[in-house]
Amino acid sequence: MNLCIDQGNSRTKVALMTDEGKMINHFVYKTFSSSDVERLFDLYEITDSIISSVVNIEAAVVNTLSRRSQHFVLFDHMTPVPIINKYATPETLGLDRLAAAVGANCLCPKENLLIIDAGSAITYDFVTAEGEYIGGNIAPGLKMRFTILNRMTKKLPMVEVEEKELIPLFGTNTRDAIAAGVIRGVAYEVKGYMRTLREKVEHFHTFITGGHAAYVLNNVRSSQSEERELHFEKNLVLIGLNEILIFNKK
Repeated sequence: MNLCIDQGNSRTKVALMTDEGKMINHFVYKTFSSSDVERLFDLYEITDSIISSVVNIEAAVVNTLSRRSQHFVLFDHMTPVPIINKYATPETLGLDRLAAAVGANCLCPKENLLIIDAGSAITYDFVTAEGEYIGGNIAPGLKMRFTILNRMTKKLPMVEVEEKELIPLFGTNTRDAIAAGVIRGVAYEVKGYMRTLREKVEHFHTFITGGHAAYVLNNVRSSQSEERELHFEKNLVLIGLNEILIFNKK
């Protein structure tokens, strides 16, 4: 069994996966330490592992993974990946973005792919049908937009929305106006990328992932054809990390 670890800005996501890509179990940690690694190895028949992080990884975590794994990958910009990375500065590319691109390419091989990760920031990345990662863009995430409106103005309140909350077209009070402005603004942003890309390539699939993906997903679908080509995969980065681990083992 493979242990895949995605360490983000606010939480660490962990998955137990097979070489065939089947997810056996997954967990989310607010904090993640070497004792958590030890516990996972004690509870499950883990042979190999990979870790990716957008923050500094504790040396004890790396040491424990290396010691207890038959094959261990500390994912960085030098790690071989099963797609062609054409980013001009690969050493600055977010590892979560690259892993998500690998995951989408694994799920929809030989297809043009738009990958949208709605997390602390919202990233938009493109992979060609030939398996070439071309690049992408970075925009403020939902919470960041709500926070900026609150902090950069004197009277606008801090707003939080529920995942399944019905967002109006236009707010009839300040709270709803902020909620609709941010949520619908992101949804229209996503639609704009999809519309522009549709003018440039004949066919593509869109993958949406990240902690805030569900907030905008229902506001993006507008036709049956788009729905067939629009995929929500909350574990896209973990799927990509598993593929990278398998690729390096081979």
